[in-house]
Amino acid sequence: MSSRFEKGMATRRAVLGDNHVDRVEANKEAFDEPFQTLITEGAWGTVWASDRVSMRDRSMLTLAILAAMGNFEEIPMHIRATANTGATKDDVLEAFLHVAIYAGVPRANHAIKLAKQTFVEMETETANK
Repeated sequence: MSSRFEKGMATRRAVLGDNHVDRVEANKEAFDEPFQTLITEGAWGTVWASDRVSMRDRSMLTLAILAAMGNFEEIPMHIRATANTGATKDDVLEAFLHVAIYAGVPRANHAIKLAKQTFVEMETETANK
């Protein structure tokens, strides 16, 4: 494996957590292995691994872009990642308020709904440990 892949996997685990990455790796097949390598090296080994933007800010950027583009299926995963990146609930709300102004209220509204649900799930999981 390349050093960018190794750096990407370490960053991916730091942001998303071992459980998430282990699930993805366990479900990986020959068909999607090139895609998994691409995102590990590109997204995680290059963009997320850069120290030019803090992990907190990168979380906020990612959540805002996902909401603005209507890619709602990944929002809960990245809300969960805020536990590792330092982005707070207030930070997330600010990102989605920005989405409301620049990309539309319906997208921000749906993203906020998903965030609320995910934060409740996270709090419940923490309380049950």
